[in-house]
Amino acid sequence: MKVFKEEQRFIQLWLIVLLAVSTIVPLVIVIREYLNDKTSLYNFLATLALILFATGFIFFFKLKTRIDEYGIHYQFFPFHLKSRLIKWSFVKKAYIRKYDAISEYGGWGLKNLFWKKNGRAINVSGNIGIQLEFVNGKKLLIGTLKEQEATSVLQTYKSKITST
Repeated sequence: MKVFKEEQRFIQLWLIVLLAVSTIVPLVIVIREYLNDKTSLYNFLATLALILFATGFIFFFKLKTRIDEYGIHYQFFPFHLKSRLIKWSFVKKAYIRKYDAISEYGGWGLKNLFWKKNGRAINVSGNIGIQLEFVNGKKLLIGTLKEQEATSVLQTYKSKITST
């Protein structure tokens, strides 16, 4: 039995820099308001906490993927509180492919929730994904940073995939 496991988070340098820069302006405004006695300590601390929470919230996001003899399990926390299983019997095709997150799906995260042209995507970074095509015609792309390992495990379970 071969098992593939991966856990990804939003930790790209460009994202951290963007969040840091976009947090500075509101922080400066809030601090200036407080120092000029235009707001109370309670309002200052509450606003400060809200800004820091909103900025840091993205670091709670986590994409977990597991491929085993039962199928493909995935969880994109905090949207999925428990792992979801796609059984092999529902999969028509499963393969690794390069994709363009911006042009195909509009970016990273949980994308195209209503199964548009390219199907849904759950991705955190990079441009490599596990493309799933289901027997009902729908598609799901799960981002991966472990291309070789994912390719190997999909090859292992190729016989379990429903072929038409």
